[in-house]
Amino acid sequence: MRYKKYVASWVLAALLGSAGLFHAMPAAHAAADPIQAGPGVAVTETAGGSVQGYVDRGVRVYKGIPYATAERFMPPRAVPAWQGTRLAVDYGPVVPQGNFPAPSTFFWPRLPAVSRENGSLNLNVWSPKDASASNRKAVMVWFHGGGFSMGSSVDLAAYDGRRLAEFGDVVVVSVNHRLNVLGHLDLSAYGPQYKDSANVGVMDLVAALQWVHDNIGQFGGDPSNVTIFGQSGGGAKVLTVMAAPAAKGLFQKGIVQSGAVEGMGMTLFKPEVGHRIARHTFANLGLRDGDVAALQKVPYEQLRTASDKALQQVADELKIPEVMGSGRYGLSWAPTTDGSYIPQEPVGETYPAMAKDIPLLIGSNLTEWETVPEMTDPVHYAAHNQRTWSAAERDAELQKRFGDKKDAVVAAFRKAYPDRNPADAVYTDTFLRKPALKTARLKADQNGAPVYNYVFAWDTPVMGGFAMSYHTAEIPFVFHNIEAEETVTGGGKEAHALADVMARAWTNFAKTGNPNGKGVPHWEPFTRANGATMIFDNKSHMGYHHDDDLMQVIEKKQGGASAADVMNIAASAETK
Repeated sequence: MRYKKYVASWVLAALLGSAGLFHAMPAAHAAADPIQAGPGVAVTETAGGSVQGYVDRGVRVYKGIPYATAERFMPPRAVPAWQGTRLAVDYGPVVPQGNFPAPSTFFWPRLPAVSRENGSLNLNVWSPKDASASNRKAVMVWFHGGGFSMGSSVDLAAYDGRRLAEFGDVVVVSVNHRLNVLGHLDLSAYGPQYKDSANVGVMDLVAALQWVHDNIGQFGGDPSNVTIFGQSGGGAKVLTVMAAPAAKGLFQKGIVQSGAVEGMGMTLFKPEVGHRIARHTFANLGLRDGDVAALQKVPYEQLRTASDKALQQVADELKIPEVMGSGRYGLSWAPTTDGSYIPQEPVGETYPAMAKDIPLLIGSNLTEWETVPEMTDPVHYAAHNQRTWSAAERDAELQKRFGDKKDAVVAAFRKAYPDRNPADAVYTDTFLRKPALKTARLKADQNGAPVYNYVFAWDTPVMGGFAMSYHTAEIPFVFHNIEAEETVTGGGKEAHALADVMARAWTNFAKTGNPNGKGVPHWEPFTRANGATMIFDNKSHMGYHHDDDLMQVIEKKQGGASAADVMNIAASAETK
């Protein structure tokens, strides 16, 4: 009987605590526990109401906090205030996406996510234990990858911000926002109320930054010192937000990891392309052109199927090459340069004037997509790769990719990377490296805030090392999350040492606009004259125009795998 009364009292206390009416402290012994959670733990006020997170090894963690709400195709608006205290210990739902097979959890360790259209505008916060109103920390807001079509704040295990917050002494935020047809279908031809529908996904990001500006001080973050950073599509989002006037003043620095792409992030949709996609979408659904009221009611999967078909139809009509091409036509979702919300290309032939005084850190990985096709058959390539080839096999692979330029490429590669195996030249990326250099040059031309350039050239040792520095491979280093992705990094001393360098450089940049500091090799700002590039490897060092000749001699090659190819690296990669 006493046991029942005890349980009843505990349940009542928990319920009252979740309602914000009871703030009992946890048992005294819990202070030494790695995880602390319960009534009164990590309760923080926001404009919408109180949120209760938990403490993970001294870092306060809040997950799934709503930063906005929105009707389909409409701009985000403020979340209605709630009563009591909202529990924020689970990741929130993510926006619905394509029906793609899950990629290999070996190469891309990830967390489970619930997909739901309502409630998907949410974010997560990690705050150091000593962050407070009187000791505010720099803030780093993460935009996830996946282009403008897919992905979420929980896609990869490395996205967890606890280690970065602890190691770098910063507040980390990650964001979910609308994607694909939900974020970028252009219905502006059908009424002024839909004038922003092509860019509501970007508007979500700006709304999240507005939430950070208004609320992050309550979590010990400094709203006047915010860095937006992202990888792949997340990097493209950073560039896009830097060109959106609505975001001006909401962030002070930007980091683009493997996200400067000709055709996405640097060249967005033109209105006439979006209008065609919308017309085809209505037709594919059997709806009258412009019947947005009916479109609002179409179940997501039907809407996605019809709009994805429309993307391909428009690509075929206008003969638009696939961004990550293979000689085919294709379109991927992207925002629209509508002349108002996004008035110009994020990076055309000039860098956005509004971003002149915003420091930029930008770079890419040495091999990026070039080794991704091999990852569909790891059993074979772990035993047969550039490290195991005979001289004859190496020459055959070089000839296959570069033809009569083989010798010139090898000579340029030896000059750029004298300590590497010349066979590695087979997998040298230009798809992302060339646009990153272009962006860095245009930024430097402004003679405003500095730009820092890098190449991540560290090769994963797992599976015989054949995957090298593949797309996303740098993320666990940036987030200082080597343990979270040991199947990617190997988890060895060299990986940990490089994570110390990169996480320190990223957080130094977030704090001051300069990545330099103790434990980071001296990193010079990039200019056209010096071509300064930090090469991250076991011995990180500066290069000066180090790969200019290499980039010139290799004709630009569209990525070695399309987005669909990547998503099809599924169970076969784990079971072969």
